[in-house]
Amino acid sequence: MKKTLFALALVAASAVTAPAFAQDANGAGWFVNGNVGRTSIDKNAYNGHDTGYALNGGYRWAVAPWAALGVEVGYNDLGNIHAKNFFNGNRVVDRRKSELHGWTAGVNGHFNITQQWYISARGGIYGWKGHGLSNDDVDLTSRRGIDKTSWYAGAGVGYDFNRNWSLGINYDHYDADKHGVDLSTNMASISAEYRF
Repeated sequence: MKKTLFALALVAASAVTAPAFAQDANGAGWFVNGNVGRTSIDKNAYNGHDTGYALNGGYRWAVAPWAALGVEVGYNDLGNIHAKNFFNGNRVVDRRKSELHGWTAGVNGHFNITQQWYISARGGIYGWKGHGLSNDDVDLTSRRGIDKTSWYAGAGVGYDFNRNWSLGINYDHYDADKHGVDLSTNMASISAEYRF
């Protein structure tokens, strides 16, 4: 009888704490986050790195005690990188750098592998604007202004300090290629997230 009562008490305690754990551990609810890190391009006229940032907000729904899936919107500025000379790697024109920034809208996931540690994933559409040199430009001082809707995707790992705060490391790719100007950029960043 004592074992049965103890087992029932354990089941009752699990039933009460499981929903709380689901809300605390899987990142469900409204959130805002920001990333800052190193951006890099290794395309045609561009081969370099700079500092970029991204700001996002959205909502995640708990789909399991360890997982939440949601939607997000955001903005990023992926830095300015000097064009390189194809023959010797020197800068072509010091004042003329690539530019890439834009808006994101997509889906994301927060998956706990322990109560505090998680992995994350995201992806969606990327509406971007940029300036850069094309592969076909003989005159390496002329830049083109371009814009397009493309895609982005990324993954990360991080630590939930409590129900509201987490820190993570992320790797994201932003596709940006139009009319021979390829500004597609990768960003390795540190992120901080606050959940309401």
